[in-house]
Amino acid sequence: MDTVLLFALGLLAQGLDLSLGVPGLRRPGTLFPWHRVPSSGRVRRAWVIPPISVSENYKRLPYPLVQIKSDKQQLGSVIYSIQGPGVDEEPRGVFSIDKFTGKVFLNALLDREKTDRFRLRAFALDRGGSTLEEPTDLEIVVVDQNDNRPVFRQEVFTGRVLEGAVPGTYVTRAEATDADDPETDNAALRYSILEQGSPQLFSIDEHTGEIRTVQVGLDREVVAVYNLTLQVADMSGDGLTSTASAIITLEDVNDNAPGFTREEFFMEATEAMSGVDVGRLEVEDRDLPGSPNWAARFTILEGDPDGHFAIRTDPKTNEGVLSVVKPLDYESCDQYDLRVEVQNEVPLQAAAPRAERDQARVSVQVRDVNEAPVFQENPLRTSLAERAAPGTPVATFSARDPDTQQLQRLSYSKDYDPEDWLQVDGATGWVQTQSVLSPASPFLKDGWYRAIILAYDDASPPCTATGTLSIEILEVNDHAPELSPSSGSLCSEPDQGSGLLLGATDEDLPPHGAPFHFQLSPRVPELARNWSLSRINMSHVRLRLRHQVQEGLHRLSLLLQDSGQPPQHREQLLNVTVCHCGQDGVCLQGAAALRAKGTGLSLGALGIVLASVILLFLLTLPAALLSRLRQQPWDKGLLPGLQDDLRDNMRFRTLSCGPGPAPRLQGQLRHPAELAALSAPLGRPLLRRDAPFSWVRPPPSRVLPTSPADMADFINDGLEAADSDLSVPPYDTALIYDYEGDGSMAGTLSSILSSLGDEDQDYSCLQDWGPRFARLADLYGPP
Repeated sequence: MDTVLLFALGLLAQGLDLSLGVPGLRRPGTLFPWHRVPSSGRVRRAWVIPPISVSENYKRLPYPLVQIKSDKQQLGSVIYSIQGPGVDEEPRGVFSIDKFTGKVFLNALLDREKTDRFRLRAFALDRGGSTLEEPTDLEIVVVDQNDNRPVFRQEVFTGRVLEGAVPGTYVTRAEATDADDPETDNAALRYSILEQGSPQLFSIDEHTGEIRTVQVGLDREVVAVYNLTLQVADMSGDGLTSTASAIITLEDVNDNAPGFTREEFFMEATEAMSGVDVGRLEVEDRDLPGSPNWAARFTILEGDPDGHFAIRTDPKTNEGVLSVVKPLDYESCDQYDLRVEVQNEVPLQAAAPRAERDQARVSVQVRDVNEAPVFQENPLRTSLAERAAPGTPVATFSARDPDTQQLQRLSYSKDYDPEDWLQVDGATGWVQTQSVLSPASPFLKDGWYRAIILAYDDASPPCTATGTLSIEILEVNDHAPELSPSSGSLCSEPDQGSGLLLGATDEDLPPHGAPFHFQLSPRVPELARNWSLSRINMSHVRLRLRHQVQEGLHRLSLLLQDSGQPPQHREQLLNVTVCHCGQDGVCLQGAAALRAKGTGLSLGALGIVLASVILLFLLTLPAALLSRLRQQPWDKGLLPGLQDDLRDNMRFRTLSCGPGPAPRLQGQLRHPAELAALSAPLGRPLLRRDAPFSWVRPPPSRVLPTSPADMADFINDGLEAADSDLSVPPYDTALIYDYEGDGSMAGTLSSILSSLGDEDQDYSCLQDWGPRFARLADLYGPP
């Protein structure tokens, strides 16, 4: 540093005066940074001030570093100042300058690790504040001192290496840092191992810190973990030091084979049991517990040809667990002598001190117990025809007793028979039916019926076996097909409409059902002349007319047959109503239910109604005649108000008893000469839409009442008979009557027209008919 200052002083000649101050010099140097040497040829640039060095941690403060001067004014007439970090910028107050003398002072301790240099600007002004010189740079360099210890990056370093590793195997690396100047010896680090025990198995590179093995003989079974004490020092190993630890773990290799603790093991097992442990085989292995090098694997070499035993390894203890996987039979074999081998899961290292495998003998004694019977076939499957009669044999579901050395008797019983359909012989296991099983039973699943049979011996306590008996119910063709629908309508014109679609259903399952065969009954040859059947698919046909037939109800006899073996057939009636259709092929309103001609009442109902009317007329006629005789002379006649000649006809007035529905009884009276024809059968009987197409026998004739008090009951019974007659429309439907023709001797039945000439009739007799006619008596009787 002194040489630099002296060299700088030698360069400043002819008026340039320079003096530097560093720790160790007696006085500060004086600089003339703005001084220029006159030259005849050119103007020289200003001098560059070399850096000023000062040691960190210098404590004799304040210390003068340097003095600067300007040669343009006399001493005391120039004002000096400095600016920059350490002066008016952070860290403030480190440096200062005497404004009159230009001396620069160090006022605080320096730390190179925080700031290694300061760059300041120096200014020279006159007393008036005018600039005398251009600002110049002043650089102060902090010289490093060895004031920082080296530091390891971590307190504990860890490494792993396989046991038996060859010398020079890399283990881990230790690293340290030093805050001092890396360009000096203050940060020159050296590593070493202070302590590692004996013998010396590891070494460390003093420059890089790498730790490696140096000798053979690393054995995890002897020493599993090594603890090393490391040291790092600066100044190339002669300066400040620090220490850390290194933990080196030896990784296990399979260099020890497992071995049995005994040469022979004795165990006992119970017969007829499986999935149970018999005993344990102890082994020892010096390798790391829980690792594949330690895990044992066992093998049965001899003594178990049928595979009754198995050995698994307990992962916690490494023992071999012998278990029974197939039931033992004391009667077949009472003792087993096994030869078992053990080895590791992974291959053994070639340098292992003992054999790779070890063997032992295991003796297993079988203990005799009472065993449950065994069904010879379980489940037992058999078949039976549906609707089998009671007492039909099903099967013999027998079992055998495996305890051949014990004399025991077997018995049988039912455990599950939801329909109580079967009967089991308790001594032989013979199964037969005791009732008829319904095909609609909810316990028939896909045609199978399941029952559970028990077999048990007479030991104490007894042992029981469970057997499943599955019976397939075979379908039998015991149902004939049924026509659907049983009625319909067709247009009277063969070319109108699409015909009548007919189908069939069968309660039997395939193959005893479709395809069905439809045929017009051959017993009625005229059916084939008027009607035809055409097949659509296996279960449907279409019925059509061959030519036009009379409108109305026609009863056809059809023969249906299924495809079962043997086939079942049935002859059924089909009610077909032939009607008049529109252009769209649909029956017109009322055409299928009512005839074009007819009265709307059956013969029996009509007879009851006529008898009721006649009886009512005969009862009221005397009273009416008596009343007229009282009111008028005999010479005016019995009924002078009547405009129509009665002759053999009569007129009936319908009485309405106040507000309510229309009169329930509606009838048509004929000339007495026509009454005899009513008993003859009509050519085309009337039809009702709400009644099935079937023939109803007319009700028997009824005895007329003998007293007026029974008249109401007689009329109500007649109304009820008319309403229940299925061959005629109900009472509240519109009726179509025959045309009466011209010149009728009978007058109208309308109550409105009839009242025109009957104002003077006497209805007081209604009061004698009972409470049912009280309302009529109030309306028509005398006030």
